[in-house]
Amino acid sequence: MLRHVVLFTWSADADADRRAATVEALRGLPETVGGMTSLTVAEDVGLADGNAHTVLIADFPDDAAFARYAQDPVHVQVVAEHVRPWLAARSAVQYRTDG
Repeated sequence: MLRHVVLFTWSADADADRRAATVEALRGLPETVGGMTSLTVAEDVGLADGNAHTVLIADFPDDAAFARYAQDPVHVQVVAEHVRPWLAARSAVQYRTDG
């Protein structure tokens, strides 16, 4: 299994309503794009200074499923409309798990 982890830090222009709309758009990806076996999108609870604001963790059965997801037009549109305009920083990693 392949796990995809993304940390998002939002710009100062991303107010609470904008952040909530972005989280909801990301959480809708399994229904509109599919290919993943699980998806978690959550806001940081604020226990430590300097953390990213939001995390996305998605599991895929294999590399091909991740590649289809990454290139899917709906996924690309969600990123273009809900993520990039409000993004200050992003970090991601993909790694294999025992599943």
